[in-house]
Amino acid sequence: MEPIPPPTADNGNLVPVPLGELFPLAADCERAGKLQQANSLLGHILATMPNQPDSLHLAGIVAFRLGEHERALGLMEKAIEVGVDTPLYLRNICEVYRTLGRLDDALRTATRAVELSPSDPLCLHNLAIIHYERLEIDESIACAEKALLMNDQLPGAHFELAEALLLQGKWDRGWEEYEWRFQIASAAPMMPKTTKPQWQGEAFDDETLLLVADQGFGDVIQFSRYIPWVAERCPKLAVACAAEVAPILKQIHPGLNLFQKWDEVPPYRAYAALSGLPRLHGTRVDNVPAPVPYLHASPEKVAVWRERLDRLTPRGFRRVGIVWAGRPTHNNDRRRSATLAAYAPLFSLPRTMLVSLQKGPSADQAGRYFGRAPFVNFGAEIETYDDTMAIIDCLDVVVTVDTSVGHLAAAMGRPAWIMLATAPDWRWLLERSDTPWYPTVRLFRQTVARQWGDVTQRVADGLREWFDPATSPRQIETAS
Repeated sequence: MEPIPPPTADNGNLVPVPLGELFPLAADCERAGKLQQANSLLGHILATMPNQPDSLHLAGIVAFRLGEHERALGLMEKAIEVGVDTPLYLRNICEVYRTLGRLDDALRTATRAVELSPSDPLCLHNLAIIHYERLEIDESIACAEKALLMNDQLPGAHFELAEALLLQGKWDRGWEEYEWRFQIASAAPMMPKTTKPQWQGEAFDDETLLLVADQGFGDVIQFSRYIPWVAERCPKLAVACAAEVAPILKQIHPGLNLFQKWDEVPPYRAYAALSGLPRLHGTRVDNVPAPVPYLHASPEKVAVWRERLDRLTPRGFRRVGIVWAGRPTHNNDRRRSATLAAYAPLFSLPRTMLVSLQKGPSADQAGRYFGRAPFVNFGAEIETYDDTMAIIDCLDVVVTVDTSVGHLAAAMGRPAWIMLATAPDWRWLLERSDTPWYPTVRLFRQTVARQWGDVTQRVADGLREWFDPATSPRQIETAS
């Protein structure tokens, strides 16, 4: 970290700042999100006192928030080396280890923090997160519950408990705990502050109910299935949503009023988060409402894309759509996203053309494709989900990591093979290769954290068997 020149006044004269006052200033900047200013102030301190543990640790936090994870780890490890392994230091460095996929170090550190401060519920909450990441779900639940015995108003522990319970299929209690997500301090607010009540499932037809598409695009696709159920109770519906998902929601219920700006939302009697509808519905693993397909591609758009694909596809070839990465801003993107290179086992599939539906920064990887299978990259030409749905309608199957495209294909009733991290999102449950949410989905799970090679190999073997059972590895082995 290079020090910058000392602060100056408006007249250009140097302003002496006592060294002892720089750390509080840096801490204030970090809390306010002024990360570069905090970085500079901490640089001044460490240029003079390179082994000052609090400054090293805070500099690590700033580096982490700037996305410089390896540098953050070095600074925070040095803070522990030259200082003491306080529970706060350990809790924070634990998140860096988790982000970098060093789960053994994360577990060791989180366990040490609990040993040092066994009555601190935050340490137990932190340990619950690590156990979840390691797919030690019973241990995660135990830690979260113990934390809540110490402080039953700890939103993060409630939310971690919710994810673990939902992953285990214990949805009765899981949905109730899931409501705590709105109280997590770091979570973005779902909507502007309001005095209106949150809807609890009661029927009324004289006023408007506001639904808020509150989570990611995949969540909106998944939970939009509940809108007809809501409309039976409250016919006057308004939905606040991002413009990207408006084409999807317009299909769900006729006459749905959609709004992208809060100042355009009409007066309403109550509101509900789209992600909270499973709780109100009383959804359990054995009663998921699954009117699949509930999304359909535009026939006009399908005709346009089918004509293009027919021209590009060699005669007799199957079409496999692929998506290898989600939005990089997603909080679990490092865990759920792969690379195009990780799909290498699919590159040599016989009589198969790969069709890239990848959007975002990772779409650039398409330029480095090296396989034998024909490859078509439509990412740059896809403007809306209407385009994506039309292309999907022309494919044999979609292979994707856990992204909205998987939900989209599944909600259309199209075959969707979804690849999951070792500790998947709660909605995919444990161990299953199917899901009660979508009958046409097949799940492929990692066996080693953040390693996709064996997953894509199983996908490739599955495609060979699905397309041509006589040539599948299993059939060949049996025949020999």
